[in-house]
Amino acid sequence: QVQLVEFGGGLVQAGGSLRLSCVASGRTFSNYAMGWFRQAPGKEREFVAAISWSDGSYTYYADSVKGRFTISRDNAKNTVYLQMNSLKPEDTAVYYCAARRLTTSRDYYDYDDWGQGTQVTVSS
Repeated sequence: QVQLVEFGGGLVQAGGSLRLSCVASGRTFSNYAMGWFRQAPGKEREFVAAISWSDGSYTYYADSVKGRFTISRDNAKNTVYLQMNSLKPEDTAVYYCAARRLTTSRDYYDYDDWGQGTQVTVSS
């Protein structure tokens, strides 16, 4: 079990970039697969990206963000990142990071621990 805190959200213009960070507390961060999800008003929680445990050799992305977003992790800093480029208004949402022990998943209900979320707003 880990505790997660996201930060880095904000207001940007379309075409801009943001980097979200999620810092985990705990001694076994490398044993967790990490995911990013987002939820816009009136919509269901949506998978964005995930990265495998340990060295993060495997990454997964929703089709809507492929080529624009990059997930990475730095186990020495207990941190997972989401680099978001070429942002679109459709990316506006609250972004959450989540942790799941060992194996990755695209389903939110498979994740055990969640951060509080950080707002990303992309203006036209």
